[in-house]
Amino acid sequence: MGWAAIAAALALFVVAGFRFASGTGFYRLYRSSGSASVSYEKARVLEVEREELERDEERSGLVTGVQDLLVRIDTGARAGTELKIQNVLNYTTHFLLKKGDAVVLHIDQADAEHYIASIYSVDRVPLLGLLAALFAVALCGIGGRRGLRSLLGMAFTIACIALVFIPLLYRGCSPVLAASLMAVAVIAVSLLLLAGFSAKAAAAIAGSLAGLAIAAALAFAFESLAQVSGYTTAEADSLLAIAGRTGMKAGELLFAAFLVSTLGAEMDIAISVASAVSEVGDGNPSLGRRALFRAGMNVGRDMMGTMANTLILAFAGTSLNSMILIYSLERSANQILDSNSIVIEIGQSLCAGLAIFLTVPAVAALAALLCARSSPRPAR
Repeated sequence: MGWAAIAAALALFVVAGFRFASGTGFYRLYRSSGSASVSYEKARVLEVEREELERDEERSGLVTGVQDLLVRIDTGARAGTELKIQNVLNYTTHFLLKKGDAVVLHIDQADAEHYIASIYSVDRVPLLGLLAALFAVALCGIGGRRGLRSLLGMAFTIACIALVFIPLLYRGCSPVLAASLMAVAVIAVSLLLLAGFSAKAAAAIAGSLAGLAIAAALAFAFESLAQVSGYTTAEADSLLAIAGRTGMKAGELLFAAFLVSTLGAEMDIAISVASAVSEVGDGNPSLGRRALFRAGMNVGRDMMGTMANTLILAFAGTSLNSMILIYSLERSANQILDSNSIVIEIGQSLCAGLAIFLTVPAVAALAALLCARSSPRPAR
């Protein structure tokens, strides 16, 4: 009965979310006139008619130059149309093409008869599809039924973000409210799919929600004290232009982004600690709540050690290009540490880590209490 209820709720959510998102009216920020439009269509290279290429041996090792191509558009209103375009190879658009390659065209249309087409990229969708298929096969093959449930949880999370969360933000809903609602839904559904209707699932859900509340309080305090918001991000100008036409609350987006970014780690550590407590309790029914709590804390402490490194390495990986630029310009510590982007990145990482660490004792205590109650054991 429980699984049937979850399946029905998921189906209802996807249908309702799809209908909700499909009604969104989009503001075309870069449309020059009412009849103008920009589209991205798939095409196939029929011939490479001419090319002038050379390799930059001294610096990048990349091939640069131009290719004159004959391509056929395969999708959209102009499907079947053949046209000649020039492919310019430089350091940012480096697509060395040959006959038969699938590409994506950027088509800038002034009206029904006048348009300009250029190479946007190679068609990467098949590669992404292959990687996604391998990911799903590995997850289900190694994880078994739990892997399949994890896959369903991932699908639900993606649906939440694409069909509900983003459209709610775009339509002017409070980002704080939208992020909170999505977080509760994702935590409940994902952990129930993974752990079923059990004491450890209840402990993990309650612990994740407690960690989320801690993260929200820390994020609010950090943003207030550091005087940062969605208006101090690199995308602020574009977001403000959209907000002026849609009512979107751009200033609160940073807070919402922080809540969403902590969800995965919160659930990860919560279910790990709760599962450890449950396994220890099942293996030794004579243990009491205090011993179960200590077992959960021991597992949590080990995870905290690796989580701290994870936060640092994640920051280094996502900010590698920026760090190289900062290093090459020999900027002072005051300039670096007080810049908006660095302050936001470091502050969010530290607040997330603190919230995750404080989640450990909360989950350990809840799991010890609930697992002891689900299978009475003598106090110790």
